[in-house]
Amino acid sequence: MAIIVHDLNNTFPSKSGFHEQYIRELLYKADIQVNGSRPWDMYINHKSVYKQLFQRGSLGLGETYMEGLWDCQKPDEMLFRILRADLQSLVQKDPLSILYGIKSKIINLQTQTGAYVVARNHYDISNELYSAMLDSRMIYSCAYWKNAKDLDSAQENKLDLICRKLKLEPGQSLLDIGCGWGGLAQFAAERYDVNVVGITIAKQQALLAKAKCEGLPVEIRLEDYRNLNGKFDKIVSVGMFEHVGYKNYAEFMQIVRRTLKHDGLFLLHTIGGNQSVTRIDPWINKYIFPNAMIPSLTQIGKATEKVLITEDVQNLGPHYDPTLMAWLQRFQQAWPMLKGKGIYNEDFYRMWVYYLSCCAATFRAKENNVWQMVMSLPASLKTYESIRE
Repeated sequence: MAIIVHDLNNTFPSKSGFHEQYIRELLYKADIQVNGSRPWDMYINHKSVYKQLFQRGSLGLGETYMEGLWDCQKPDEMLFRILRADLQSLVQKDPLSILYGIKSKIINLQTQTGAYVVARNHYDISNELYSAMLDSRMIYSCAYWKNAKDLDSAQENKLDLICRKLKLEPGQSLLDIGCGWGGLAQFAAERYDVNVVGITIAKQQALLAKAKCEGLPVEIRLEDYRNLNGKFDKIVSVGMFEHVGYKNYAEFMQIVRRTLKHDGLFLLHTIGGNQSVTRIDPWINKYIFPNAMIPSLTQIGKATEKVLITEDVQNLGPHYDPTLMAWLQRFQQAWPMLKGKGIYNEDFYRMWVYYLSCCAATFRAKENNVWQMVMSLPASLKTYESIRE
């Protein structure tokens, strides 16, 4: 659709009029109507939204939603349509986002000091929030919904799939890099009779993980992966590699190689992107996961070259959309209980709804994937048989 820049009197419209016209026509390309009646239509509460979207792109879209300047019955579906129509490439980038992109290429944003920022700002904000939003084991990563009846069974499916892919045997040692609240460590110790060491840099996670795993052969450490020592039969990392950063991928894989026993296996479960980048979406970086980034297969492959052998790759990406929507539903159901406590104000509510909706949209649109990759040491001569069910 052509953008009309003159009115009937052949004079240029005001800047605000141009912004509104441009954004309305962009949304039309994605079958989104302004103030329409469909669940994915965008209802504008203040006309300043148009300028913000035109000038600041993704960051402006998220921040104006947080401010209540626009609404939508199903923001996940609206954002899905925006992604499928590639509208984000047709608006300007916020100057701060441009500087952030340059900074990500020059500076290592995921040093040990930088890594603690996301632990403090996201994972340690409240165990009460995550307990209400997640399943009973508090697994904060993509579930596996095949034959699952609810979130709990879908997450147990995923944990069991991981353990079987690792071919865990009683008495073996398992290292969990980025163990979260201890759900996988607890599951592996209970169901597969293995000894687990789990590490995290989030203090509140570590405290709860220790409590959940009490009485089991599980050791939870408050430790950065760069300080790891020892040898393990199997190593797993679920939903943590997104915080490693491309400047540290090679070091991460070298550490896995150093700590994995001769015939051991390593399973990496990570969100993955379709192209190589050095930064994450600017709104997600600012409000949800500071200093995070999504790896590509090329970046992972380069880091593992001559270090580890990739035995198996499975894409679970389609399973993350229903996982995120289940979290959103549980969060909204729990909100009356959380509302008014500490950080839980209206701004937080809208931020969290937008975060979960935005992420669901990226998987629905296949902008992001979830890879489970099984790797071994080059010296190992064992044959690996893939597990799918």
